[in-house]
Amino acid sequence: MLMLSSPPVQFKPSFSSKYKPLTAFATLGEISINKKYFLHKDEREQNGNMENTKRRRFILFLVSTGLFPTLPSTGKTKIKNPYDEKRLLEQNKRMQRENKAPDDFPSFIREGFEVKVVASNNYVKCDNGLIYRDFEVGTGDVPKSGQQVTFHYIGYNESGRRIDSSYQQGSPAKIRMGTKALVPGFEEGLKDMKPGGKRRIIIPPELGPPVGPSTFFSSKQFEVFDVELLGVKDCTRRTIAFYSDVVCD
Repeated sequence: MLMLSSPPVQFKPSFSSKYKPLTAFATLGEISINKKYFLHKDEREQNGNMENTKRRRFILFLVSTGLFPTLPSTGKTKIKNPYDEKRLLEQNKRMQRENKAPDDFPSFIREGFEVKVVASNNYVKCDNGLIYRDFEVGTGDVPKSGQQVTFHYIGYNESGRRIDSSYQQGSPAKIRMGTKALVPGFEEGLKDMKPGGKRRIIIPPELGPPVGPSTFFSSKQFEVFDVELLGVKDCTRRTIAFYSDVVCD
């Protein structure tokens, strides 16, 4: 039998991948393309910043030359209303009635840190802001610096509430004038009183006591004192050996 032989068929893979082979490093052409892209991107950002700067300068030029009108301000300014002052005055008077303030007691219209004193024509206002009224003038000489004054007093706050009283303590106060032992406004109101005189002193915050956590007063406010001057004495310094003191008689 005749046998035909043919060469063996060899099969070769004929598929081709559409994906590029992965390489660990970019080619020189890819680096050049990426560099051009980022350079163009930087140029676009710089051009945009320059356009924004030119636009702002142009708007500033229009506003400064008056060609571009600015919008009016809509901020609210606080205007004092007479109705509010009347309401605050009535509120202060009502608190004074509840605290049983004495007759002809001054009223205070407080709005924030601004305070207006409302008093009758019987009161006298000094240039330094001190206000007083004499109920009794008294007789004799006014106290001088270094002399000792003896007096009774009653202290009130702006609402007419009693805050201190020498009458309740059972004895009058004794202080030497000119030693800064008193509140400046209190000593200012005492220095032209005569023994036997009775006076109401309205002390503004500028002449009042110091304010702070370590003091009796927590806020700046007007203080009102009813004062009765009982007497004035001369004082002399006495020295015995190493001991020295002041004697008033």
